Parts: sequence; C-alpha cells; structure tokens
Amino acid sequence: MTSIPEYAEKLLGQVKLVYIDPPFNTGQAFAHYDDALEHSVWLTMMRDRLLLIRELLVADGSVWVHLDDAEMAYCRVLMDEVFGRGNFIANVVWQKIHARNNSAQHFSAVQDYLLVYALDRSRLKLGRVERTELSDSDFWNPDDDPRGQWRRSDLTASHAYEDGRYEVTGPHGDVFTPRGNRWWSVSRETFEQLRVDNRLWWGRTGRTFPFRKRFESELGGLVPNTLWTHDEVGDNREAKGEVTRLFDRAAIFATPKPERLLRRIVSIASDPGDVVLDCFAGSGTTAAVAHKMGRRWVTVEKEPSIVEIFTRPRLKKVVAGEDRGGVTEAVGWEKGGGFRVLEVGTSMYDVQDGRVFLSEWATNGAFADIVAAQLGFRVEHDAPFSGRKGRSRLAVIDGVVDVEVVRAVISRLGPDERVVLVGKGATPDAGDVLKSLSPGSRLRKAPRDLMKPGVVR
Repeated sequence: MTSIPEYAEKLLGQVKLVYIDPPFNTGQAFAHYDDALEHSVWLTMMRDRLLLIRELLVADGSVWVHLDDAEMAYCRVLMDEVFGRGNFIANVVWQKIHARNNSAQHFSAVQDYLLVYALDRSRLKLGRVERTELSDSDFWNPDDDPRGQWRRSDLTASHAYEDGRYEVTGPHGDVFTPRGNRWWSVSRETFEQLRVDNRLWWGRTGRTFPFRKRFESELGGLVPNTLWTHDEVGDNREAKGEVTRLFDRAAIFATPKPERLLRRIVSIASDPGDVVLDCFAGSGTTAAVAHKMGRRWVTVEKEPSIVEIFTRPRLKKVVAGEDRGGVTEAVGWEKGGGFRVLEVGTSMYDVQDGRVFLSEWATNGAFADIVAAQLGFRVEHDAPFSGRKGRSRLAVIDGVVDVEVVRAVISRLGPDERVVLVGKGATPDAGDVLKSLSPGSRLRKAPRDLMKPGVVR
C-alpha cells in the first residue's frame, strides 16, 4: 500500500503513533492466531513490518510493540537495528494479571512489555498521564498561601552548577549552604526571586533548610513511569470482559487488551487528529479507542474471519454509539464518524510447475489498476492510459502489443511525455518502434517484466 500513490500521500510520513500487539511466538495455539512460529521466521516477519512502519512514521512519531518474555529481548535488538539504538525510549512493564498462579513451575508471570522507540528521539514529545490521589497526597498549605496547596521540592542538585555555590540567609538570620557534594539547583538570582514571590519554605519555625514550594494548581500531568499496574490501566480479565459485553459469549476473542491500556498509550503518544496505526487489529481495541479519542486511525487484519466476527462489528458499534463500555464514558464519547474497509485482493500471479502466469481475473480494468499499483502510478483513466507518474503515462493492454498499438498510444502522448506500455505479449518489432517514436518510453511484458527486481513493489 505504501507504493500506491493514492495511499502513500496519506500515510507515508504521516503516522504519529504505531501500536502493535503481534503474536508473541510463545509456542501456544491460540484460537485466532498461529502463535508458534519458528524463532527466525518470527523475527523476519517482525523486521519486514518494522521497516515499513519506519517509512510511515512522522518525524516526531513513535512505535510501541507489545510483547511478553518469549521474544521481547530479541525484538529489542531488532528494533535497535531498524530504528537506531539511540532512539530507544522505554521498556514499559504492564501488569496484565493481578492474581498469582500458584501452580506455576518456577515463577508466576504477571507482566507484558511495551517496547517504545522514536523515529527521531530529539523530536519526540510525549504527553503526561493524569494525576492521581496518591501522587497528590503530599500537598498541603500550612502557611495559608492564597495560591492553594503546595508541596516541598528540593532546591539542591547532585551535579555541579556554575552558580550553585553560595550562602543564603533565612528569615531569622540563619545561614545555609548545600552540604557535601551538593549544589543549589538554581542561581542566586533565581533563589532571590523565589524568596520575593513567597515560594520558599523555611519550616514552621522559619529556621530549617529551605525548600521550594510547588503549587498543585500550577502542575500539569505526571511524567509516565515504566511500571503500569492493573488498577491504573486494566488487565487481561478486564479486557475479556469488555469483549464479552460487546459480543456476548458467542464470540470470545482469545487475546484482547483493555481499553484503558490503549487510552494511556494513545493519550501519551498522540493528539486529536493524529493518525494511529495498528497492523495487528485483532478485536479492534486500538482503532476503537483511537476513534473515541478523536484520532484518525488505520488498522489491518489478515484473517477475514476476525474482521467479520470482531473488528468490523466492534467499530460499527463505536460509530453508532452502541459501545458504552471501555473508556467511552471517561473520554466523553457519544457517537459519530465512520470508516471504510479495504480488502486486499488475491495475487494477480499464479504459479504452476515453477512458472508464473497471470491469474484469470487479471483482465481489462482490473489488470490495468493492479499494474498501476504495482508500478507506483496514480490511477488515471484516460484511454488509452490508465495511470500517471509525473510526465510518465501508463498504458496497459489486455492483449498483445504490436506496432499499431504502439503508434496509437504514442499519438496520444502530450509534449515531453513518455509512456510505460505494458501488455500480456508483444510482437518482435513493437519495442524497436516504441524506442524510435518516443525515446525514453519503455515496453513491459506481463508477468515476466513485472517480476524483475526493482519493478515489483
């Protein structure tokens, strides 16, 4: 799809967030996925997809890969190769289970991992998470400051600061300076500005070492940490409950993820209107949450049965406002929007006895459209042409290209235009005539010439 102009201009370099939850390669047989790929095959599968994902990301975008212990460490090395080791951002641990498995042989595994990489670390700006009751439990206001509750913040630092060694005098004449290998974290000028603005706390007696006052009303969200507990973002049980409520027990998806987990990822790594991609759609959680949160989204699923049973019905419910679970209430979602479904067709090539043939369905307009997509031409039907790429035109002949066909096509070219002429066969003299009448134009025979390296896209 990235080589098809109509889609490339909307996706190449336009995706802000990629979240993928690929098969974990655990050796288990899930109902909806073959999750027992040989290790090297799994890594090759992932590498191919990560290389394409890299092309899709916007300059300040990020990719989040959801894995467990089976392949996490190996995938991190692979992502170092694809994105660069310096673009590693974090390895987030998600508590997917909050009950101990006491029958486990050695350890009860309760976590998955989210490998987070940026396309360009220097340009990545991630959002913050919401403040919690626990994070705000140390706010107080013992001096009745009219700006409201505040908490103490250390005014010293362990690293050397150019203007970080000086004495300060407290309200009662006490002199203070950082002890040991500590420095003031602000300059003397800034310290005095904090004093004037009543942003220093010298203790109830006014004689203790000073701290800075940080007001609750002035603080934004929290910097995300790398441990996400089940009470913050949900767990496997919550995820299965969400899917069960949507589809009853007639259709139970084996490996869903909770909407709260995706809400946190989407909120941290994208803004409303951004494009979110998930190329392992499954039950459609990523797309559902992205839609509810006002993002544009693209999701891909290779199994038609999963699309029909889970992905499409779920997204229809979101659009119609019939999905009232998950994060619907928390994000204020009601209904609206829409989506379209594109189905990848079967290959136009058949292989018989080691030889490649065009499929029977590759005729007329269908043949022309798929050749245009394969060669990277924008579809543009203007007989005898079916595509355009700058000053190059594409003409696809559902039959044999002979001299008369060549002359007819060349007569329709505009000034300075050239043509790529594709046919299912060609007479011996057709190519020479094309070169003489239109230097720079090319003749291609399908499928032979379309299978050559550098031609197939």
